[in-house]
Amino acid sequence: MGMRILLIEDDRIIGDGLKAGLTKQGFGVDWFTDGLEGRDGLFAVDYDVVILDLSLPGADGLDILQYWREKGRNEPVLVLTARGTLGQRVEGLNLGADDYLGKPFALEELTARLRALIRRRHGQAAPLMVHGSVSYNLESRRVLQNEEPVPLSPKATVLLELFLLNKKKIFSKTAIEEKLYPWGEEVSSNTVEVHIHALRRKLGKSFIKTVHGLGYILGDPL
Repeated sequence: MGMRILLIEDDRIIGDGLKAGLTKQGFGVDWFTDGLEGRDGLFAVDYDVVILDLSLPGADGLDILQYWREKGRNEPVLVLTARGTLGQRVEGLNLGADDYLGKPFALEELTARLRALIRRRHGQAAPLMVHGSVSYNLESRRVLQNEEPVPLSPKATVLLELFLLNKKKIFSKTAIEEKLYPWGEEVSSNTVEVHIHALRRKLGKSFIKTVHGLGYILGDPL
């Protein structure tokens, strides 16, 4: 699932492992080690999900969570914690956490929980998404058209996912770049057009529609 993740974790070993592992699975990861910087980072980019450690320099994780919810931010937040007590888990859930994972944890479980949170946010309970003759499985990242497999590059798959999860939303070129590439990654000027062209070539010219002056939107199902 290729989505943009905000990771706030001060443990370098855990942070390195998460960034590498999640990036390999198609996520774009922006990693902050300072609590306050990470807190403010949520307001800079449209993130799909947040991974938040509770024990942070600069600010406590639960204080950050409370701040976000008081500001009206509703991004799904998965809390990582070495604090295993029931009382602290309940406090976090009451402050607006969406899920909890205790350390140590397996990357596979973390990824499954992230995918479930993103699906839930988009009102998509099941992993299979269908749009006309095209079907896409959010778990396996397999694309079929008329039941035949369609090979797509990782970035084109991310783009397909983005449009299928937001069927009526127009995405500007800048918004698409933000979803495809984390901070600090070089993006050439025609990158978005290249990936859009790839989707149209594989799935049909009208699969993605251009909205002149605004960006792109998913076409009508065929």
